[in-house]
Amino acid sequence: MGETLDEFAQKLQEEIFEETRKAYGEAVFQRWLTPRFMGALPNADGKSRVTGKCGDTMEFYLKIANDRVETALFWTDGCGSSTACGSMAAELAHGKTLDELADIDGELILKKLGGLPQEEQHCAYLAAGALQEALRDYFAKQRQKGE
Repeated sequence: MGETLDEFAQKLQEEIFEETRKAYGEAVFQRWLTPRFMGALPNADGKSRVTGKCGDTMEFYLKIANDRVETALFWTDGCGSSTACGSMAAELAHGKTLDELADIDGELILKKLGGLPQEEQHCAYLAAGALQEALRDYFAKQRQKGE
């Protein structure tokens, strides 16, 4: 007796997941499947919207308290690699001082994720760039307030 459509779809999904795990590693796979820190933050102290050369857009939102990142969230319309990189960048930002936040770059994101295929490494730099733009926005707002 042949497979039902549901059984076929389940089997196909499992094969796709296994191939994705092999190609990208467990850390990237998990962040693609269930991204952490994804969403918008109303009344963010710093925010950004950056579109990469690939066409993916990433937004970053920061809430700062006592010169530390209290909350960092991201949003992207991009691929799984962009989602994984945005998730890692937001995780790395939590609890950091503003000076420490400036040190989060694409290389660090790639290292923490265990790497990405060469053709998708730009996603880490997009995430880092969006994070740094949100930090610049925060500083610009502070200058406007005279702080």
